[in-house]
Amino acid sequence: MSTTLDLVTALKAELKAAGITYAELATQLGMAESSVKRVFAKGDMPLSRIDEICRVLKLDFADLARRVADAQPLRRELSVEQEKAVIADRRLLLVAICCLSQWTFEQMLSTYTLSEADVVKYLTQLDRLGIIELKPMNRYRLKVAKGFRWRPHGPVMQYFRAEVVDDYYSGGFDGEGEMLTLVHGSIGKSLANLFNERLQRVAQDFAQQHLADQKLPASQRAPYTLVIGMRSWLFAAFRDLKRNNGAA
Repeated sequence: MSTTLDLVTALKAELKAAGITYAELATQLGMAESSVKRVFAKGDMPLSRIDEICRVLKLDFADLARRVADAQPLRRELSVEQEKAVIADRRLLLVAICCLSQWTFEQMLSTYTLSEADVVKYLTQLDRLGIIELKPMNRYRLKVAKGFRWRPHGPVMQYFRAEVVDDYYSGGFDGEGEMLTLVHGSIGKSLANLFNERLQRVAQDFAQQHLADQKLPASQRAPYTLVIGMRSWLFAAFRDLKRNNGAA
C-alpha cells in the first residue's frame, strides 16, 4: 500500500512535469506559498489536501496511487513469513506459481480444478502478500523482479526438496525435448560467475519463450520444467575418499 510520503513524492514529480510552481499551486489552493513549501518539505499531508492538489493537476487519485505502485522497487525475494503463508495452502502455492509464469485467470481455470471463486480468493491473498497487484477483471501485475527467486533455505525451497525433487528426478528424461546432463569438473573460481550468468540467460530465454508461445493452441504446447543448478559440491559417496589437497 502507498504511504503518504510516497504520494507526496509522486505529487512533486507531477507538479514538476506539469510546470506548476509552488507559488502557482499556493494561489490555486488559497494558501501561502510558505505553507505549501512546508507541507511538501515535511512529506506529510491529509488525503483531503492530496485530493485538492490532484484536482489542480487534473489527475485522479487512483491514477496517482497507481503511478506510486508502479514506481515501487520489485521484490527479489519474499520474507520467511510470506513464504510460510504461500506454502500453507497447496492451492495458493499453485496459483502463485501460475502467476510467476504469468498465466491468465482463464488459463488457471481451464487447466486446474479450481472454481472462479477459488482463483479470485488466492489472487487476493497473493495481492495481500505483495506478490501481485490485483487489477479489475481478475488481471494482475507481478510485483517481483525478473531475477526473483525463493529463499535458498526458506520454507518454499524446503517444501520443494521434500515434496518435489524426488518426483522430478524419478523420470527418465528420455522424452521429446527432455534431457538430463551432469558435468563435474574443477574450474577457475573467477569463471564460475560467468557460467552462472550464461545459465541465467538460458532461464530467461525459457521464460520469454513461455510467454511468446501462449498464442499457440494448447494442442501445440506441452508443460516443461527447467531446473538449472550449479554449486561447489562433491558426490556424498566419494567425500570420505577425498584427500585434503585441493583439486578434485
